[in-house]
Amino acid sequence: MPTFISLTLGLSLALFSTQLIAQDTSHSGHASPYAGFETRAIKSLSQDDIEELRRGGGWGLALAGELNGAPGPAHLLELKDEIGLSPEQVAAIQDIFTEMQAEAIAAGKNFIVAEKALDAAFIAGNLTNSGLRTLIDDAQAARSHLRFVHLSRHLSTPPLLSQDQIERYKTLRGYGNDPCAKAPQGHDAEMWRKHNGCG
Repeated sequence: MPTFISLTLGLSLALFSTQLIAQDTSHSGHASPYAGFETRAIKSLSQDDIEELRRGGGWGLALAGELNGAPGPAHLLELKDEIGLSPEQVAAIQDIFTEMQAEAIAAGKNFIVAEKALDAAFIAGNLTNSGLRTLIDDAQAARSHLRFVHLSRHLSTPPLLSQDQIERYKTLRGYGNDPCAKAPQGHDAEMWRKHNGCG
């Protein structure tokens, strides 16, 4: 029958082993959050990033327009029925989207090439400060143009829409869904605030 001492000793050894394992794994706490990125074809871009850029996707570059009341053409087309776009509006927005996508694909390709060149220069190991500056400027110019392609189309959509359609778009996209901000048309503002627990 185990004694109190042997039980205590066994428990102490188990605890000590757990601490050793914890200390051993804690060394991995020095690992960079970028660990694994070194296997990427282009270190600064994930495969998902590259695919998004190659298909002309927004890549989060148009948030200044999207979140400030200037809808994106792609999402307008996705939500055309819910927003109540007319055939004329759909045709005009489709033209904006088609043009934007073609330009974004070309601009995205240029950005990928610029990032790849920067990567390759570090791999080659003969990069100078002036060479680095040129490569960074090229990559930034490519990214800036890509962002312009997307944001400029967000400027093109509001004139085609009614304010109600813009508000509907924002609601459908989940922006500013604060029931206390404004009572819907046809509702008594005071009762609306009371029923929605507004302070």
